[in-house]
Amino acid sequence: MDISNINSMYNDIYTSASEQTASKLEKKLGSDYSNATDEELMDACKQFEAYFLEQVFKEMVKTIPSEKESSGSTSSMLDYYKDEMIQNIATESTETNSLGLAQMLYEQMKRNYSPEVEIS
Repeated sequence: MDISNINSMYNDIYTSASEQTASKLEKKLGSDYSNATDEELMDACKQFEAYFLEQVFKEMVKTIPSEKESSGSTSSMLDYYKDEMIQNIATESTETNSLGLAQMLYEQMKRNYSPEVEIS
């Protein structure tokens, strides 16, 4: 197998995984939450916080100087696993309520989507 084929394969896998994560989140957040259960609402908020943290962590990693001595396929594999690690850290951070962003979003959405009480 040619090294350029491996590099291309990892690039395709990485792009596909990124697109799937983004589209899954978009579907979840694009929903109408007026009839959502508390669990569904909190799940959407946690997914948003995890995605937000993932993007912050990726930008932080870009600020670290690196040496570009590795081959293209090795670099692609490292990038793929680094992104997977960042995604897992972001998800775990959200599950432990490290920022509390999901909880704040949940409370705000709960206020916005709760049925209006009519005053007689």
